[in-house]
Amino acid sequence: MPSYKAPIREVLFLLNDVFEVERYSNLPGFSELTADTLQPMLEEAGKLSEGVLAPLNRIGDVEGCNRHPDGSVTTPKGFQQAFQQYVAGGWMGVTAPEEFGGQALPHALNGIVMEFAFSANHAFSMYSGLTQGAISALLSHASPDLKTAYVPNLVAGKWTGTMHLTEAHAGTDVGLSYTRAQRQSDGSYRVSGSKIFISAGEHDLAENIIHLVLARTEGAPKGTKGLSLFVVPKFLPSSKEGSLTPNRVTCGSIEKKMGIHGNCTCVMNFDDATGWLVGAENGGMPAMFTMMNHARLEVGHMATAFSEVAYQNAAAYAKERLQGRSPSGPKFPDKPADPIIVHPDIRRSLTTIRAFTEASRALTLSTALRHDVALRGKDAAAIQDAEDHLGLLTPVIKGFGSDRGFLSTVLAQQIYGGHGYIAENGMEQFVRDCRVTQIYEGANGIQALDLVGRKLRMDGGRAVRAYFKEVDAFLNQCVEDPDMSPYVTPTREALRRLQDATDWIGGHGAKDPELAAYAALAHMWCLMVAAARRKLAEPDAAADPYLQAKLATGRFFVQRMLPETESRLASIRVGSAGAAEIPVELF
Repeated sequence: MPSYKAPIREVLFLLNDVFEVERYSNLPGFSELTADTLQPMLEEAGKLSEGVLAPLNRIGDVEGCNRHPDGSVTTPKGFQQAFQQYVAGGWMGVTAPEEFGGQALPHALNGIVMEFAFSANHAFSMYSGLTQGAISALLSHASPDLKTAYVPNLVAGKWTGTMHLTEAHAGTDVGLSYTRAQRQSDGSYRVSGSKIFISAGEHDLAENIIHLVLARTEGAPKGTKGLSLFVVPKFLPSSKEGSLTPNRVTCGSIEKKMGIHGNCTCVMNFDDATGWLVGAENGGMPAMFTMMNHARLEVGHMATAFSEVAYQNAAAYAKERLQGRSPSGPKFPDKPADPIIVHPDIRRSLTTIRAFTEASRALTLSTALRHDVALRGKDAAAIQDAEDHLGLLTPVIKGFGSDRGFLSTVLAQQIYGGHGYIAENGMEQFVRDCRVTQIYEGANGIQALDLVGRKLRMDGGRAVRAYFKEVDAFLNQCVEDPDMSPYVTPTREALRRLQDATDWIGGHGAKDPELAAYAALAHMWCLMVAAARRKLAEPDAAADPYLQAKLATGRFFVQRMLPETESRLASIRVGSAGAAEIPVELF
């Protein structure tokens, strides 16, 4: 059975030494993250993930969720009790305003807490992750009355949230949605239609489930411009305190899927269900994108989480599994064979996973900090810069991150050899559970189109120009430090290739976010190496193996992984030649 240990030292290194979180102390919520509070918060989150959620991961996979004849659903054994512990710890409302019962802490902190939970038990953690997304959408777009009616109970974990976009014929192109909403004389709406792939659509973890549903009102324009967002509860709150009345919302079936069996992914039916408009009519997409963008950044945390837990278990296995001898001669002559950690291919695979994981966590955390600036900042220029950064890098984090996170689970499974294919060792579950991250919140090909089709060109390329300037400024700061040259020089070359690719795309059109991702991860490695070297200069840290490993892993990334940007640039310049020339009938 796999194990998990929350990477608390890694997170503290990033927050304190790389990103210097005290620089954000002028933002609401950050003053709470002191040396006396930050580590205990992370340790508590780690204990919950390690001791409560992780032991349920295999149980959830084997048992799955069960739908009963009345449409109700029960979650796997232990999920209810774990959910109550999660709620009791206040983890559902980490970022929510205090007026609604939340703690008003930074989104960056919550992202780390969610990473721990995703590593431990992805299926379970989606129940809370979707609820937090619903809270964000309601806080940003709902009327004061709707916020008062729904947000406190969502924050308290008495109720949970979902989002409903997909229909059988309308996946990425939600503008094709058929679900209808008819206005009533009392200001409510009657919502009718069916949605599929609805994560956490029905369950027994909370007393009510609040569905956020995209639907089309009578006479609305075609396409996405005619979609509105509605809050449609499973049970209708009554005027009588604590009383709930069933709404016309039912779970038609549970999707039978490849992984995340512990999360109830449903077909949901609305039969003149009562709902209320969130925001303005025909304003559903901007409102839903608040939740979608929350979820896309969350997928970055998921990718890091899967890569982390897969690495931890593969590294432990490689140090224990005896097989063959080192190519340079026996390393453990007293044993019948050497542990497989001595073999170059195993070392390469493990270091590849590690180099991605650590840079992915840094990039996602850095972007989460910008998210906090965008939401809580007061300076208009800083807010604009943060929003540009988020718009540019969120599709990169979601798309490339989930691709590489999945590859990490496959590499880790391979280290186990045949044992990786056996269910009880847990590696094949990581592969199955992680696969959906490449599909979540818009399949990765759509993220590439979003990046190239809109984000690179938006406002005359303002966001990408600002990003180039930011990275270049940091590299220039390091130019006089010869010890940084092995990291800075390859990163500068990758940045130049990214600039060349961006210029080429502007004139020809193409889609390949991976070059941007490699350059961004290289930037993160330069930041981490610089921070590690500053720490190593301190007398009491001169021989710290953790910091020395940072330098070695960073070298591996820039020397072994970053050169892939050369082939990426060549592929971009070729364009769609070949594939675009094959007649449709020959496919």
